[in-house]
Formats: sequence, structure tokens, C-alpha cells
Amino acid sequence: MSRLKIRGNDLKTIGITSGPLAGLAVAIAKKHYRKEDYDRFLNEIKIVTQKPEDFIDNVVWESYAQKLMDQKIVEERFEEISLNEEPVPYKIWGAKSIENGALNQMDIAVHLPVCHSGALMADAHQGYGLPIGGVLGVENAVIPYGVGMDIGCRMCLSVYPLSEGYLKEHAYNLKEMVKMNSRFGKNLFDSPNDSEVLDRKEFKEIQIVRKLKDKAYRQMGTSGSGNHFVEFGITEILDPDNDMGLNTGKYLSLLTHSGSRGLGANIAQHYTQVAMQRTRLPKHAKNLAWLSLDTQEGMEYWLAMNLAGDYASACHHDIHQRIGQALGVEALSVVENHHNFAWKEIAPDGTELIVHRKGATPAKKGELGVIPGSMTAPGFIVRGKGNPLSLNSASHGAGRQMSRKKARESMTKKTMRQVLSKAGVTLIGGGLDESPHAYKDIHQVMKSQTDLVDVLGTFMPRIVRMDKG
Repeated sequence: MSRLKIRGNDLKTIGITSGPLAGLAVAIAKKHYRKEDYDRFLNEIKIVTQKPEDFIDNVVWESYAQKLMDQKIVEERFEEISLNEEPVPYKIWGAKSIENGALNQMDIAVHLPVCHSGALMADAHQGYGLPIGGVLGVENAVIPYGVGMDIGCRMCLSVYPLSEGYLKEHAYNLKEMVKMNSRFGKNLFDSPNDSEVLDRKEFKEIQIVRKLKDKAYRQMGTSGSGNHFVEFGITEILDPDNDMGLNTGKYLSLLTHSGSRGLGANIAQHYTQVAMQRTRLPKHAKNLAWLSLDTQEGMEYWLAMNLAGDYASACHHDIHQRIGQALGVEALSVVENHHNFAWKEIAPDGTELIVHRKGATPAKKGELGVIPGSMTAPGFIVRGKGNPLSLNSASHGAGRQMSRKKARESMTKKTMRQVLSKAGVTLIGGGLDESPHAYKDIHQVMKSQTDLVDVLGTFMPRIVRMDKG
């Protein structure tokens, strides 16, 4: 039997937006319908979706109809929750360069009944649910789309006892080193390294996580697509009191940006659907559905989220270990930080909060972090000032000023090569959607948040590897 291929947009048109329901629909199509039966399949699944009670005893559609009815029972059990009439006031950094879509999303978020406080960072742009660059403090609840799809996405910087001259002299070897010891997207290592994080009890105790352990093992030490990277560059330490144990000067360094891969994405997708079923919000706010930490589902997500964050950290350590061994030296100093995560923190008024930083860098007083620029602009090593108005947060990068589609349409490959060459940057992989001009001016972003962080040093990319390289 020739297999039937299902287009996701066709299922969405029918009203099938649940991941598990869509998966079940695809399985039924592959088992019971031929390739030439596509229109018949779509017509029948539409009828079943409208009246599942009529198909409980149908040999083909029984499982789908039962799952759909169970979902509807859950949805009917929970009444729609109204948003607060008055928003929680919040401060915006770099407001002039923030698009209306991000501002609108933040305005919706601060009307949530569970919202206590919020802030919007200078690199903010529109996302799903909470805007990227949004910070939201809520009480006794966690918002899966307030954390994001790439749970625990993070930066990690290793500073080596090698000079800027070493990079110039060994540029070819360093380029090959990056290619040999990093993997992106679907390109995985033949023999992944093991990690203690894979022995965590959550892989046994949480059903959705248990199913993802093999994928997590296969993807260990790899990076995602999009704006994730592994790059050699030059760190310049500017502040002698840098808390990194380094003298001022320039050092060869390795900077990585990636998250929790398929593990985090599947956790996010699953618990977002659960949250939407249990916390029924008005349509324009539905992506901000939360899970109470007093519920089993809420605690499951909290544990799974923390596991995904630790897994993301382990992936970075794996990359840095591989490249450090190839380089033959140990790092003098390492700085790393999460974004796309939620933390339990105490507000100035004494309230315990779950602080969501979706594309925002933790910046408690004395806390170190890395805020990257673009391929042709410096990143910054920073120390937090602990500003309560930002919920102890800062931007997580320059922030996009163009959509991926617009970026691809506004620059040719030839022009991008010229831009990178002029900046002295070698790019392995990557695409026009990640071209430097797709991002805001990092210098303006940093200028707008001098009350949030102190700058200890800079990082300038020189050899950059991204997906498709």
C-alpha cells in the first residue's frame, strides 16, 4: 500500500491543532488509506472531528474519536478565565526600537490574573505567548510559552590562555577543529558522549520525558538550527575587577549558543497543549495559558523544564570539552547563562515568584553573563546590577529587526560574503536569514541598559559555524 502523506496545514484547517491528535490522525491515514485516497481521508476526518460520538464503535476511527471526546470533556470542565481589567505596570528598555507586535504581547501578559510584575528588554521582538525579550513574574504558576520552545537555551564562553595572534596563525586549523567537533540540526555524532544528566530520575518518572531519552542521548553535544552557533573569537577583558580571574587584554575564546534540542521542544509542545486545555483564556491570550504548581501537570512541567535546562548545559559542556581537548589547553575562565527559562525568586515585597525570562539574561547583582551581538558585531561579558524594575534581568542579545523571510529577501549571498569578509569573519554554514543586518545595533541595546549591567569585556567573532555547515 502506497503511504499517504498528510499536510499539517490541512489538519489545522479542519481544526486539529493538538499534537497528539494530529499524530493519531497521521497514524490512521498511513494504516488505512492509500495515497490516492487523500481527499476521502480529509472529508472523513472532518466528519469525525465534528461528531466524534458517532464513531466510538468504528473500527478505523474509534481511537481518534475517543481521544477527541476525552479532550472535549477536559475543555468543558474548565471555564474560560477572564483577564484582569487593569494591567500590572511594567518598564520598557529601548522602547523606540521595539516593534508593536512585541509590545502588544507584553500588554496582554500583564493582564493575566496570575501576573505580579513584568519588564521588557531592549532586544524584544514578537514571539509566541510572551514576546522574546519579555520578563514576567507570576505567582505559583508556570507558563510553558512564557519559557519558550527551546527550554534552557543558553550562552557559554570559554576563555583560553592563547593570544589573538594564535588565531591569526592557526585560523585554518581552528576552522577544521570547529567542523570536526560540532554538529547542528539533524547532523549528529556517530558516537555521542554519555552524560550524568541522562541518568536523572525524570527520565523514568515522567511519561513524556521517558519517551525522549533516546533522542536526548543521540543529540547530546549538538546544536540546533536557526541562530545557534559555535564560534572562535577574541575576548577582550576591559575591567581589571572582572570576577573572572583574568588580566585585562585579549584572549582566544570559544562561544556557543544553543538549547535543549528535541527534548525541550517536545516538553514545551506537550505541556503547552495541557496548559491550554486546563487554563482556558480568551483567544488572543491563549498562548499564555499556565499550569498551577499545585497540580500534577504543573509540577511535572517544572521538573521537566529543569531537566531540559540541565541537558542544555550538558550539551554546551560537551562541545567545549571536545574542542578544548582538540585545542590542547584548559580554559582560564568559563561564563555561561540560561535564557528561555523560569526561576523561583523573591520579589522586593516578599512575594515568591516564578520569573519567566523568555530571551532575557539573568542579571542579579554580581551575576555574570554573556550578551551576544551578531556575526560582525561584538558580544559583551556583563555583570548584573540587580535592578528590581527589570526583575534582575537584561537583554539576551541584539534582537531581530527583520523577519527571517525579509532578511533573506534583502541581501544576496554575494553581498553577505563581502560584509563578512570586510569584518574578518569566516562563516561555515548559516544563511541569509542570519545575516548581520537582520539584527538591531547591539551598541544601542547595551547603551539602553546601563542601569541593568556593567560591561567587563567584549567578544568578537572570527570563525563562526551554524547549521548547514
